[in-house]
Amino acid sequence: MTNRRLTGLSRSVIEGLVTEVGPRWRAQHHDQLTARTRRRRIGAGAKHRFGFVDRLLATLVHLRHGLTHDIVAAWFGVHRSTISRSIAEIRPLLAERGCLVRDGVRLRTLSDVVAHLGHHPQALMDATEVRVRRPIAGRAGRDRFVSGKVRLNTIKALVICDPLGRLLFCGETRPGSMHDLTQARTAGLVDLLLNAPLGVQILADAGYQGLGTDTNGAVITPRPKPRKRQTSLPPSVTAAHEATRKRHSSQRIRVEHAIGHLKNWRILGRYHGRRESFDTTIRAIAGLLSDHQHTNRTENNPERIRALPAAPHIR
Repeated sequence: MTNRRLTGLSRSVIEGLVTEVGPRWRAQHHDQLTARTRRRRIGAGAKHRFGFVDRLLATLVHLRHGLTHDIVAAWFGVHRSTISRSIAEIRPLLAERGCLVRDGVRLRTLSDVVAHLGHHPQALMDATEVRVRRPIAGRAGRDRFVSGKVRLNTIKALVICDPLGRLLFCGETRPGSMHDLTQARTAGLVDLLLNAPLGVQILADAGYQGLGTDTNGAVITPRPKPRKRQTSLPPSVTAAHEATRKRHSSQRIRVEHAIGHLKNWRILGRYHGRRESFDTTIRAIAGLLSDHQHTNRTENNPERIRALPAAPHIR
């Protein structure tokens, strides 16, 4: 079950999760036992046969491949309700971890990201949409998740990464009907950047035009395209304008790659769960992906080499 193709993570990352999240899960479980009036002492009765490591691996497989709880339950040989309860316990603990930037330092909120940019002043920003279930008929606000871009029911998440494409933040989810610019403003990013250290720069796409003025130039967007009526511009001016736009696009392409790596976790291809749990799901995946991005993937993996099939004999 620790194979990277099943969980998307290396064995060292999973061992770190067991060491970091395990004590928190046990403390949370103990608090739940002591919070209610009991007739027997804690520890009496049936013991857990589905331990923390099994719960963690089941959650990772569910997030990586988007499998239903029934399939995961059949895989692990337990009841479906056990898997549902395990995922509901482990997923919030993974979401609280935040994104790793260096040993022991994690970014959990936008304020943490802006404080981190005081030492590493450049970042890339964009928003991604994930298709979700449509609210049931007759419920108020049934159309609030309809995206004007893709014409589907979606939830939008804000993504910030460094110039190398490593995640710094993913969250501040909003309904798909909200514009990218409005999402950034309602998340409080404008106020944070106004109080940020000098030299902080966040590259964004054309959907955030106007945010640079609000943040005193901290957010940089591409120059608008020339209007169709502006046909009298010299060719040199037009060429310089297109070169500037292309340079900006090539600099911020890494955030698109980061979003693509997020979507490699199949549960984000189309989210079939409850919309209320989407925020914790995408934040948990972002934290796991940041752990994977900071592992040394250039060294040869002996387990992977042993698992490769032998080359066929050619006569």
